[in-house]
Amino acid sequence: MTTYARQPFEPVRDDVAFHHPALLCATEDEYLTGVGDFVRTQAARGRPLLVVVPGERLTRLQDVFGSEYEDITWVDMRQAGRNPGRILSLLLDFADRHADRHPAIVGQPLWAGRTSAETHEATRHEALVNLAFAGRNATFLCPYDTALPERVLAQVHRTHPVVGDAGGYRSSPVYADPEQVCRECDAPLPEPVAPVVLDFDERDLAAVRDAATQWAEAAGLSPRRRTDWLLAVNEATGNSVRHGGGRGTLRLWRTADTLVAEVRDRGRLVDPLVGRRRPDPMSPAGGRGVWMMHQLCDLVEIRTPPSGLVVRLHLTVG
Repeated sequence: MTTYARQPFEPVRDDVAFHHPALLCATEDEYLTGVGDFVRTQAARGRPLLVVVPGERLTRLQDVFGSEYEDITWVDMRQAGRNPGRILSLLLDFADRHADRHPAIVGQPLWAGRTSAETHEATRHEALVNLAFAGRNATFLCPYDTALPERVLAQVHRTHPVVGDAGGYRSSPVYADPEQVCRECDAPLPEPVAPVVLDFDERDLAAVRDAATQWAEAAGLSPRRRTDWLLAVNEATGNSVRHGGGRGTLRLWRTADTLVAEVRDRGRLVDPLVGRRRPDPMSPAGGRGVWMMHQLCDLVEIRTPPSGLVVRLHLTVG
């Protein structure tokens, strides 16, 4: 098995443009040391850095580096990546702005407290990073706490070609094809209890949107979030009419702290990156609606069963 030293983070093959290692950290010191080594190495090479980690870790790293390096963009993952479906767009935007300088990125999409559904979509995100950045000049580091559940850590080895710890970096023998990981992420969604069900076609769109808005208001969604809700439901139902066979079914329900809108139709999504990267406004290929849903919602789950397409939109009440 090939072993990689702590510095530099690239494998022996210098012709590989894209690197995506994971770092398993058992302690806070291991986290700060490992991420710190990466930041210093990349900064010394004159590379622009994006550090996207949860707020408490962000504060600690900023305390460590202070004003030592100017070319670092700091982002709180708890805010920017609350919906894992928004993360890839953020990373691609940064990489595009610095494409000529081999950008370096620290990204931590998972932490204790993520829900099972969020963890599922964060795993999908890590697989999609390998698709979206294939062949591009970019170097990543994805730190993970070893206190995370074993099933989560097992997926880390499947979504990162290189995995390291305090002892060094090694190639992952179970690294999997990203599209295969994404297919495995398409597990059936749990069924809700007694949802409101609204069938619709083009003639019903306005009435369905009004009904969804009134339902959300009665369920306690704040006025500010009701705007997000309306726009997201509008995009999802409109996509059903335009791309999903002309009709669909909207289901609405509430959990303890979340409102959920689910749209089912006969459409298909062929490109696993749809909605995860910013769409070209001039492109006829579309994708703008799904991207907007990710920007507006706290979680978006998409499944493609044999019957068609399922899109679930989650907004936290408040």
